Amino acid sequence: MKLKNSLLNQYLLIVLFAIMILPSSFFIITIVFYSSLPMEEKPNKYQNGTDLEAMWHKEAQSLAGATDVQINEKLQEIRKEYDKASLFWVDELGKTRLKLPEDLSVLDSWSPTETIDFMKKNRGEKADPFTVVALIGADKNEGFMVMQVPRSAMMPTGRLLQDRYSFLIILAVVTILAIFIFISWIFFYKIRKRLLRLRQAMSSPAENGIPDPISVEKKDEIGQLEGSFNEMIHQLESSRHRELEEETLRRQLIANLSHDLRTPLTTIRGHAYSLKKETLSEQGKESLDLIDNKIGYLSQLIENLLSYTLLTAGKYPYDPKRVDIVRLVKTSFAAWYPVFEHLQFEMSIDLPERTFYWEIDSQWLERVLDNFYQNVHRHAKEGKYIGVRADTELEQIMIEDRGSGMSGESAGKGAGIGLSIVSLMLKDMGLEWIAETGETGTIIRIQRKNGGADLS
Repeated sequence: MKLKNSLLNQYLLIVLFAIMILPSSFFIITIVFYSSLPMEEKPNKYQNGTDLEAMWHKEAQSLAGATDVQINEKLQEIRKEYDKASLFWVDELGKTRLKLPEDLSVLDSWSPTETIDFMKKNRGEKADPFTVVALIGADKNEGFMVMQVPRSAMMPTGRLLQDRYSFLIILAVVTILAIFIFISWIFFYKIRKRLLRLRQAMSSPAENGIPDPISVEKKDEIGQLEGSFNEMIHQLESSRHRELEEETLRRQLIANLSHDLRTPLTTIRGHAYSLKKETLSEQGKESLDLIDNKIGYLSQLIENLLSYTLLTAGKYPYDPKRVDIVRLVKTSFAAWYPVFEHLQFEMSIDLPERTFYWEIDSQWLERVLDNFYQNVHRHAKEGKYIGVRADTELEQIMIEDRGSGMSGESAGKGAGIGLSIVSLMLKDMGLEWIAETGETGTIIRIQRKNGGADLS
């Protein structure tokens, strides 16, 4: 089971098999080779040059006083037995009488000098072909005869078989290496295929953003990795389920709190309004104004919490239409004009007659602008300035103040949930806001997102 469940052990077994099969294959081939020698081949009659030379001289002496016909018949008889040899004989006058084979390239007539030169060239152990010259007859004046055997034909039988079958050894080695490479390729191909399947599962999440589990076919290292991957998916699904439950509870809690807090706040505001009709000291009037201001702030905070919950849940009503942006900015700021005038703000309004259009929900954009105006009202009072402009060329809305900046401190600074609502609303409408802020003030720019497609 350990061998089956370990890729390392499996591959080591393949390597061990290849190491063992190579020497054993040589041993088997050697046994087969040598056991087949006596069965396949007879001893090589050409391999002993001494025997050939003795036979040739014996035959030459036996032809003493023989006629030309008898000599020819004898050579033809020898040629049948030694078919790889070349034979010819020359008579006492130096004329070549018979050539076997007939196309043998030799001189037709021989002088003593040519005969001696021929013997010198073909004498020696390394001369090829092996040449034996014997004088015919006992008196040695009846001519001579010649036998020539190629050196390749004189190799021992074992050497011939070795040359003939040596390719079997090479073929065996190549075959074993090829089998080893093929088995290794299959081994790693299957590993790669399983890893690619795991990578595909990781990079192809389902609709919920979590990959689907994969089947575990083996218990080796990759199978353990697949099991860990499935366990991770299970934990992610459990975590996602808990997160959804917590998110649902959180939204429900915020909605319930928002609803439950509205009734007492309305009651408190009503009593505060009634107290304004009573005769109060100056300190009492200031306290009552402070109470009314804080009630308004708390109401706005509750409204923001409820809006944020609906936006994140995708349940905030959205009705996009083609909207005249310059006109909407005029209408939106007109409601805030008395507020800033009462606070003695310097107001710079630059809203041209020419306009541009966005395909958006006008109530959403008004809510965004109200949040920015509210921030100026609460956090940039010391600057006593607000600027509102619309750039029809760049299709931008700009709101400017001279407060301490968004990173600065102010008495009414909260948790920033209003800006979170702004970001969510603008994102859903295909818009974005960019802030240029510092100690001398802030400029807010509202524009199409990343210079994207025209919303009009």
